[in-house]
Amino acid sequence: MIDFGYVIAGFLVGTIVGLTGVGGGSLMTPLLIFFFGVKPYLAVGTDLLFAAFTKMGGTIAFARQRVVPWRVVRLLSAGSIPASLSTLAVLHHIGPANAALQSVMTTTLGIALLLTASAMAYKAVRGKQLPRHLSTHDEALASQPRHWSLPLLLGAVIGVLVTLTSVGAGAIGVSVLLLLYPLLPLPRIVAADIAYAVPLTLVAGLGHASLGSVDWPLLTQLLMGSLPGIWLGARLTHHTPERVIRTLLSGLLAWAGTKLVLI
Repeated sequence: MIDFGYVIAGFLVGTIVGLTGVGGGSLMTPLLIFFFGVKPYLAVGTDLLFAAFTKMGGTIAFARQRVVPWRVVRLLSAGSIPASLSTLAVLHHIGPANAALQSVMTTTLGIALLLTASAMAYKAVRGKQLPRHLSTHDEALASQPRHWSLPLLLGAVIGVLVTLTSVGAGAIGVSVLLLLYPLLPLPRIVAADIAYAVPLTLVAGLGHASLGSVDWPLLTQLLMGSLPGIWLGARLTHHTPERVIRTLLSGLLAWAGTKLVLI
C-alpha cells in the first residue's frame, strides 16, 4: 500500500536537489528519522540509494542541457569512491546497527549539517553572485581546481562522510565545489555536484544494502516522488534567485543539524 506522505516528501526533496544540488541526505535523512520514525541506520542506507537514483535522473536532465563539467566529476569521484569502499569495510566489521555507531552517525550528521548551514548562510549574505554563463575559453579555465590534489583529498573526506551519514555528496559537495571552482557558473556547480554523487551514493548504498540496512518498499515510494521532482528542479535552476534558495536551505539545514546533535 502506497503511503503518499513518503511520495510527497520524495517530490519536495527531489525538487530541492534539482535546484541546488543539496538536500538528498541533508533533508531526507532527518525527515525519515524525525517525521517517519525510521531507525538511523535504515534511514542512512535507504537514503543513499534514494540519492543515487534521484540524482541519476537529475544528471540525465543536466547532461541534456550540456552543463555537466565531466572533468570536475571525474576528479571528485577518484577521491570519494575508494574512501567510501574503505568505510564500508569498517562498517562490515562493526555492524551498522551498533548503538555506539548510530550515535556517532547522528552526531556527525548533525555537525555536518550545521557547518553546511553556516557556509550557505554566509554565501547568501556576503557571497558574490556567480555568473550564469561563460565563454568556452573562460569555462575551461574555471574548470581548473586551485590545486590538482584538492579535489582528490576533499573527495575522500566526502566519501567517508557520505558512507557514514548519507550527507555530504550534496551539502558538503556544493561547498567544496564553490571553494575549488569559484568561477564556475552556478548551474554547472549544481550539475557537477549531482553527477559525481551518483557513483558515490550508489557504491555506498549497495554496500549498506549488503548489510541489510535498506528499506526497499520505502525506497520505492520515495523515488515515485523524487524522480519527477528532480526533473522539475533541474528545469528551474536557470530561473531561480540563488540568494533566496541559499537562505531558505541554510535555515532548514540548521534546524535539522540542531535536532540531530541534541538527540
